[in-house]
Amino acid sequence: MKVTLPEPMVRPMRQPASLSDEELLVGYRASGDASLFSELVHRYERELYSYLRRYLGNAELAEDAFQAAFLQVHLKCSQYEAGRAVRPWLYTIATNQAIDAQRRGRRHRMVSLDRSGPKEGEDVGKLLDLLTSNEPTPTAQLSAAERAAWLHAAVDRLPDALRDVIHLVYFQELKYREAAEALDIPVGTVKSRMHAAVAKLNEAWNETQSVSPLVVLHAKTCWAFC
Repeated sequence: MKVTLPEPMVRPMRQPASLSDEELLVGYRASGDASLFSELVHRYERELYSYLRRYLGNAELAEDAFQAAFLQVHLKCSQYEAGRAVRPWLYTIATNQAIDAQRRGRRHRMVSLDRSGPKEGEDVGKLLDLLTSNEPTPTAQLSAAERAAWLHAAVDRLPDALRDVIHLVYFQELKYREAAEALDIPVGTVKSRMHAAVAKLNEAWNETQSVSPLVVLHAKTCWAFC
C-alpha cells in the first residue's frame, strides 16, 4: 500500500518592512539578504543623516559619515548582540564615524545656518522653549530663524561631551537610557551632562538678555526627559 506523505507547509516570507530592527539585522547577518540591509538603511536614513549633519555642520561630511557608518554596520553585524536595541547601537557607530570625520578633515566645526527640514524646526523649537524669558527683551524680538541660528552656534560651542548629549536627547529624542548606550556611559552621567549643557546654554542666553534672568531650566528638563 502506497503511503502519501503530506507536503510540508511553507510559511510565506515576511516583507522586510514588517520586520523589527533586530529581525532585519539578525536576518541579514544570517542570510546576507541585501533587501534586509536596504530596509534598515531606509528606515534610519533620514534620522541618522539629520543627526550627522547637525553634528558635523556640513552636508558633505555628513553624507560621507553616513555611508561609512552603514559600511561599519555591514562589517560589524556579526558583533551585534541579539536582544540589544538596534537604534542606540546604530547611533554609537554613527557618532564614532562623525568623530573620525572631524579628526580627519576639520579641527573646528563650522556652524551651518541653512540647516532646514520638516522635523528640525520642531526640534530647535523644543530647546528654544527652555530659553525664553517671560519679560520683553531685545532678544525676544528676534525672528525664529535668528534664534535658531543662535542656538545652533551656542550648542556648537559646548564641550564635546555636553554637545553629544544635547544632540542625542534633545534633537534626536533618544531616551536617557538609549543615549547612555550610544555613548557608552552611565545613565547618571547622561543626566548630569544634560543639566550641565542646559545650564551653559542658559548662561549664554542670559548674556544676550538686558532685563531679566531666564526661567530656571532644571525642573523643565527633568519633567520632559527624566
